[in-house]
Amino acid sequence: MTPLYGHDPAVAAFRDSMDSGRLHHAWLISGPEGVGKALFADKAALRVLADAAGPPVTMPGLDVPDSHPAARLIEAGSHPDLMRLSRATKDSGELARSITVDQVRSLQRLFSTTASLSPWRVVVIDAADDLERNAANALLKNLEEPPPSSVFFLVSHASERLLPTIRSRCRQIRLSYLDDNAMASALATALPDADDLEIEALKAAGQGSPGRAIAFRGLDVDGLDRTMRELATGGDPTNARRAELASSLALKSAQPRYEAFLARAPSFIAAAARTRSGPALAEALKLWERATDLATGATRLSLDPQSVVFELSGMIAALARGR
Repeated sequence: MTPLYGHDPAVAAFRDSMDSGRLHHAWLISGPEGVGKALFADKAALRVLADAAGPPVTMPGLDVPDSHPAARLIEAGSHPDLMRLSRATKDSGELARSITVDQVRSLQRLFSTTASLSPWRVVVIDAADDLERNAANALLKNLEEPPPSSVFFLVSHASERLLPTIRSRCRQIRLSYLDDNAMASALATALPDADDLEIEALKAAGQGSPGRAIAFRGLDVDGLDRTMRELATGGDPTNARRAELASSLALKSAQPRYEAFLARAPSFIAAAARTRSGPALAEALKLWERATDLATGATRLSLDPQSVVFELSGMIAALARGR
């Protein structure tokens, strides 16, 4: 299984609970997107099942040898004591909007019989944020009265949006952005064909999120950053640069690069704010708040990409006034 980088305290906290013999029945793995929450949940699930079934695992942390029977079963998608819930794939190939109540009810197949290979049954939900309302309520019943020897791992990008009653029944582990060393290691492992220059560029673009950095690969993020620097330095009195960028990112073929711009623009403004003080800082913070609101809602609200890019790049150009 892929190594987990940069989360040693979280791993230690989980292992302390596991090794004490009093493993909590529900774990909420929260934090920013792309930092390894799903990987943490998968590795923790495997370690629970492998340790309980044997042979004994001597590796540190959450690691389990690929040759272990439990690891082979999970790799094949056939471990009888593990279920994963995530948004289903439609016939069209698109993902469903949510995890349904029927999917949560399907967990009863796991809990209606005794565990097969060890005492434990394990459920991974990725992501709990995707549970529809009825599904969340159905899951809550399992968390309130957990089946014997069961453990739930709930991955969440925005745990504050979950039902408070779900949060209260989970022990929370929050994963943070990775530091530069952990980022470099994670990217080098995930992208063995990337050279040092590309790793450095992606590390800077990912800002502590390997998942985000990998998603940016091949999108010329350096070019986007260069354009934003030019706007923030020289402004755009004729709106020519804004119009050119907006036109280029509005093309259907540019959708991934448009999404990269939505992710990068607020971060760029935030970085500029950190270099300012007084009225210039206040103005930059206002721009950051506006940019964050617009970028966050752009895809969800299906806003016109050309208009969104034009407005966001105007906020970046406004930074030139505070130089």
